[in-house]
Amino acid sequence: MTFEAADGVLDNAVRSALAGPHAHLAERCGRAARYPEDVYACAALADPADPDAWADPHTLVGPGTTVRIKPVKGAPPGWEVVGGGAGVQFVDTGLRAEPDPEAVRLGAHDVPEMLDLVARTERGPFRKRTVEMGACLGIRHRGRLIAMAGERLRLPGWTEISAVCTDPGHRGRGLATRLVRAVAVGIRERGDTPFLHAAPGNATAIRLYESIGLTERLRTRILLVRSPGTSPKAGAL
Repeated sequence: MTFEAADGVLDNAVRSALAGPHAHLAERCGRAARYPEDVYACAALADPADPDAWADPHTLVGPGTTVRIKPVKGAPPGWEVVGGGAGVQFVDTGLRAEPDPEAVRLGAHDVPEMLDLVARTERGPFRKRTVEMGACLGIRHRGRLIAMAGERLRLPGWTEISAVCTDPGHRGRGLATRLVRAVAVGIRERGDTPFLHAAPGNATAIRLYESIGLTERLRTRILLVRSPGTSPKAGAL
């Protein structure tokens, strides 16, 4: 799929996933939708630039509630911005997909180890049920999980590779590259194209992704906001 054909889908990836392949995971209200907190703490609006559209997420999350929304440039009056960040979106333009003989499928029974690895590597967000979003692969050393990568957002025609992390004591061995390529095998087999996100300040990840055939497509803003403290029916918006 070309960049041009992807614009409407990838520009608002969370929304596209919740309206598409991940509809079964969606909690929704009108034009707003979100994943359950223990799956992926993120919500999306159909049109974040429309102030009227923010009544739906207010109803969805309730008054005085903190929620992570992307992509969004700002919040309307009444919503408090309490944090945020940015993301760099990469798409596959030349990634070589290949299975890895050491990679094993991870499931619900592996979640405690996966959460521990994410905590050790300070990679996130990853929650108790994130594994339900798609396939996850890992590599073990002497029985201990030392590296993993998996699928997160699934959009029509696209699947995100995420949770790419390697134990600090095992870096420099190409484990992340091997796992990204191995996860890409399953994505390609069902006819999807891989894409990823990285933090702008994560130069190591950006260099890696560019070196293995991924191209920067978009930079987005992510906001952590607190909803107004009264019900929207009471005129808070």
